[in-house]
Amino acid sequence: MRITSALVDPALLDLPWHLPLEDWPADHLVALPQGISRHVVRFVKLNDTVYALKETRERIAEKEYDLLRALERIDFPAVKAVAIVTDRVDSLETVLITRHLQFSLPYRALFSHVLRPETMNRLLDALAALIVRMHLTGFSWGDCSLSNTLFRRDAGAFAAYLVDAETGNLHPRLSEGQRREDIEILRLNIFGECLDLQAAELLHEAIDPESVVDDIVARYERLWHEVTYEQEVPRDARHDIEGRIRRLNDLGFDVAEVSLSTVDGGYRVRPKVVDAGYHTRRLLRLTGLDAEENQARQLLNDLDTYRAESDLTDEQQAAHRWLTEVFEPVVRAVPANLRRKLEPQEIFSQIIQHKWLLSERAGRDVGMGPAVQSYLTDVLAHKPDEQAVLGVEIGSV
Repeated sequence: MRITSALVDPALLDLPWHLPLEDWPADHLVALPQGISRHVVRFVKLNDTVYALKETRERIAEKEYDLLRALERIDFPAVKAVAIVTDRVDSLETVLITRHLQFSLPYRALFSHVLRPETMNRLLDALAALIVRMHLTGFSWGDCSLSNTLFRRDAGAFAAYLVDAETGNLHPRLSEGQRREDIEILRLNIFGECLDLQAAELLHEAIDPESVVDDIVARYERLWHEVTYEQEVPRDARHDIEGRIRRLNDLGFDVAEVSLSTVDGGYRVRPKVVDAGYHTRRLLRLTGLDAEENQARQLLNDLDTYRAESDLTDEQQAAHRWLTEVFEPVVRAVPANLRRKLEPQEIFSQIIQHKWLLSERAGRDVGMGPAVQSYLTDVLAHKPDEQAVLGVEIGSV
C-alpha cells in the first residue's frame, strides 16, 4: 500500500486497506447520506475528522486529486482532497480520500424531506452560481449535476460545493463551445435526476422536470450575462459604471478592473470579474469569520448598523468591537446541546431574521438579548439536528 498526501493523518494507516471498501466492517464507518455515485463511497471518522473514501482507477484518482488541490489553491468551493491510496493488495482499486464538508446536504436528502418548490428554487440558484463561478475560473466540469454537488445552508438560501471532479479540466479560459457543452450536460443530468425522484415519489407534484431543466439554464444564462456583458453608457452617465460594479458586488462577485473604450456618444464598459465571495472576503478581512456569501452579507449589514449606532468612524475598530460585543456573546449563549443543529454563522443569521420579525410584531426594536432567548427557546430547540433531517444517525459529527 502507498499513500500520497500533502498532509497525512497517521490514523489512515490503521484502516483495513486490504479489503474492498464495500466489505469494510461497520465499526470503521460513519453513516452519512451520499448522492448517487458510480463508485463505491464510504465515510470514516478519525480524530474528530470525517473523510470520504472513493474507489476508482488510479489514473482517474490522480487526476481528480490534482484538480481538487488546484481548485483549493484558488479558493473554489469544492471538497478538499486529502490523499490517494494506491498499490493495495490483490490489485484492489485506488482510493481517493477527501475531507467531508460539515453541515453539507446531498440534494436527495433535501428533496426527500422538504418537498417544496421553494427549496428547488434555492437549490437551482446555488447550482447556477456555482457553475458561473466555475466557468469564470476556466473549469469545465464535464458532469454538471445535482448528484455531484453538496449544499450548505446560507442564511435562507443554499451555497453549492463541487464534490466530484473526475470529469473536469482546468483551463486558462473556457471557449464558448466548452461552456455550452457543460450546460447541455447539466440539462440532461438534471432532467434524469428529476425523473428519478419523480419515480420514487420524492418530488413535489408541483415540480415539473422539464420546467426545472429550462429554469436552471435560464438562471445560469441571466447570471452569466450580468457578470460578463459589455455595457454602453452615455458620457454624462458615468454613475452607471459604479452602479454596474455595485450590482456585481451585490451578487457576490469581485471586480478586479474595468475596461473602458470610447464609442459614439459614450463608453463601452466591460468589468473584469475575478471571483465570487465579495462579502465573504470582506467579513473575513474585518473579523476573521469564515462564512458563506449570504451569511456574510447579513453579518456585515449587522456590523454596519452597529458601527453607525456606535458612531465609530474606524471600520477595523468597529469590527473588533462588534465581534466581541455582539457576535461572540450570541454564539456563547447557545447551549452546548443545541450547537450541532446549525453552524454558528447560520445561527447568528437566523437570529437576526428572528429579531426583525419580533420587532415588526411589537412595533419596536425588541433588542438582541430577548431575540436570542426567543430564538433558542421557540425556534432552535425545535429544529432537528441536520443528521436527523437526513434520516440517519452520524454520532457526534
